[in-house]
Amino acid sequence: MYYEDFENAGQKGRSGDDIYSKPVRAGKRTYFFDVKATKGNDYYLTITESKRRVEKDGRFVYDKHKIFLYKEDFDKFSEGLQEVIEFIRRECPIPERKGDENSAEPDKEQPATPASFTDVSFDEL
Repeated sequence: MYYEDFENAGQKGRSGDDIYSKPVRAGKRTYFFDVKATKGNDYYLTITESKRRVEKDGRFVYDKHKIFLYKEDFDKFSEGLQEVIEFIRRECPIPERKGDENSAEPDKEQPATPASFTDVSFDEL
């Protein structure tokens, strides 16, 4: 598949038509897994992270970040993602939390993160 196939992917009616979409709500974020088609009817995946925030004037806006994943990269991408997820689960397990299991905020009653780790927020990256 070539880059030229994706240049107009966002234009409705020509290419980039949505074939299948799966939203995943996770705390303050929503992830969208969208299967789209090129002009040549070849499929590709877009992954979009959307996070709602409030402007100073009180309006809601959405910060969105998108990546395009082409089918020839699926195997390497999924292998790398699985390896990293397994590493994180092994090295820094998720503490048990009360309440909403999708919450990104730990309960105040839970012990603090071990001193050997730095508390990093993805918003800071």
